Amino acid sequence: QVQLVESGGGLVQAGGSLRLSCAASGRTFSIYTVGWFRQAPGKEREFVAAISWSGANTYYADSVKDRFTISRDNAKNTVYLQMNSLKPEDTAVYYCAASIRYRSASGLHGLYEYDYWGQGTQVTVSS
Repeated sequence: QVQLVESGGGLVQAGGSLRLSCAASGRTFSIYTVGWFRQAPGKEREFVAAISWSGANTYYADSVKDRFTISRDNAKNTVYLQMNSLKPEDTAVYYCAASIRYRSASGLHGLYEYDYWGQGTQVTVSS
């Protein structure tokens, strides 16, 4: 089993920045890829970014490319999502997820490709 706990959400003005953290525990050696997803009220959960556990590759949704950066600190079993130039449309609950089946982050944007999920952290961007 793998446990994931997100933190770092909050309220920020448009144009501001936040850094989300996803701390993994349990059988972390089984994790191949970690992704971030988000879900706005009334909308489906959507892919944001992913990183292979080795850090060898990353993958971003077009909507966040050049604004968000995903990174990892394996010593701390933590994956980060640095979010800059935030927009009101970035408002959502952000979830991290771990895949124990897929080694490459490239193209790994489907919910079904991830095996473990955190509880989410709220990000609200005011205009």
